Amino acid sequence: MAAVAALWRHPIKSHGREPLTGVTLTAGQALPWDRTWAVTHDATRDDPESGWISCQNFMIGTRTPGLAGINARLDEATGQITLTHQDLGSLTFDPDAPDASSTLTAWTAPLCPADRARPVAIVRTKGGRGWTDTDFPSVTIMNRASHRAVSQRLGRPIEEERWRGNIWVDGLAPWEEREWIGKSIRIGAAALTIREEVVRCLHTAANPVTGKRDTDTLGTLEDGWGHRNFGVYAEVTTGGDIRVGDPLEVL
Repeated sequence: MAAVAALWRHPIKSHGREPLTGVTLTAGQALPWDRTWAVTHDATRDDPESGWISCQNFMIGTRTPGLAGINARLDEATGQITLTHQDLGSLTFDPDAPDASSTLTAWTAPLCPADRARPVAIVRTKGGRGWTDTDFPSVTIMNRASHRAVSQRLGRPIEEERWRGNIWVDGLAPWEEREWIGKSIRIGAAALTIREEVVRCLHTAANPVTGKRDTDTLGTLEDGWGHRNFGVYAEVTTGGDIRVGDPLEVL
């Protein structure tokens, strides 16, 4: 039987991930505290105050692979986030504080290539929206069997964190999740509709410990299966609690 194997959130888009044991989903919203903040750069074109804008307006691992080496921990009670990186040490700060942008951008500056856009400001979404890569509030679902298939084709194991998923599921066939598009699933007390596949980018090539690009994930997907997709985007249609170990049912 398919079941939830892991849960992750990414409080600041492309700036670290945090494992969870359980979470409460809300209909029409992203996973709580997932990508609540993002960091604009000096080439950002669209106004974050206008609502959802595309990921190209933010600092992301596609252009700044060193960001992949960040881990995060959010203290929901205090609003403080602690980021850690093997080369930078740790940073604890309030992302909503007046000096948050200067604090964060100074800490990440060594990770930013000189010939790429430079970070400018940390911005927050409104109403549980999350700075998802989709133009709707989404939750990403990943299949461990598909991950193992990619590792087998590479001839070595790679880290799940590369894919930056929210809900990891085990007990499926490889790529079974691709058959869910347009269908609904139930996990714990929540129901979700699967909307589309996740088209992957170069962020996945970067090692989540070192932040260095060391694996041709995109080429492996194309050579093995003729696409660059891994995982699916889902929309929460019925809110409720989900936990690691909860079964997954296709409705």
